Amino acid sequence: MTTIASSMQTIDRISALRSALAEPRRRGIPVALVPTMGSLHEGHLRLVDEARRLAGVVVLSLFVNPMQFGPHEDFARYPRDPDGDARKAERRGVDILFAPAVDEMYPPGERTVIVTPLALADRWEGAARPGHFTGVLTVVAKLFNIVQPQVAVFGQKDIQQATLIRAMARELDMPVKVVVAPTVRDADGLALSSRNVYLTPESRRRALVLPRTLRSIASAFDAGQYDAVVLEQLGWETLATEPDVQVDYLAIVDPVKLEPVAVAEQGTIVAVAARVGGTRLIDNVILGES
Repeated sequence: MTTIASSMQTIDRISALRSALAEPRRRGIPVALVPTMGSLHEGHLRLVDEARRLAGVVVLSLFVNPMQFGPHEDFARYPRDPDGDARKAERRGVDILFAPAVDEMYPPGERTVIVTPLALADRWEGAARPGHFTGVLTVVAKLFNIVQPQVAVFGQKDIQQATLIRAMARELDMPVKVVVAPTVRDADGLALSSRNVYLTPESRRRALVLPRTLRSIASAFDAGQYDAVVLEQLGWETLATEPDVQVDYLAIVDPVKLEPVAVAEQGTIVAVAARVGGTRLIDNVILGES
């Protein structure tokens, strides 16, 4: 596949990004977008690898989106490391790092248009974080319009987010292929997340109950247990081994509408969210893919 041969450009203006993409677009070089909020880890960088496999130009956005944080969430203290992120992105082969300021993405003045999801966002993360997905879909729609990528790569860890973005692209006829790459885990099984830096050694030990719960359900499914009630009970029993972990939800759902199922099958999603100390973590597994 044809690629552009240059060192990484760092751009903070929408107009400059569009100008930078004009030449590769004229040459017919496919563009891939990897949207992130920064504090890059190996999970993000694997998304870059997938984007590089699929396109000749890789744009990574670095923007902590205030619109997707609730009034009592961690926007102000969300981990930020722009210089370190730039070094990691360049070493991994990103062509353009797009790092706009808040005023560039949301110019001052009254906002008149947002992207609001329907019932798919009412459960799970949507119930725990009201308004979160409106912020996510609005900023992703803006990024799709700014970058106009042929493909955009997201991580499976944020499975409800990825499902909603895929639905938005499909239902609003956005000409972008949404790719969902597998979750990347540390050696102890914990899903990589920028928020993992908040965990103390003891809270991290407790957090391991999340992947352990998912593994127990996946193993039971692989052994022939398909009754979702039985699988969910097994999951709650595993979660109960760490009583200090406050569970927001444990859900066994279909992969399209994310509604609870009675019978699990290949592709069914098991998702969990919990608070460990002051840190909220999410994780999931797709049954039959382990």
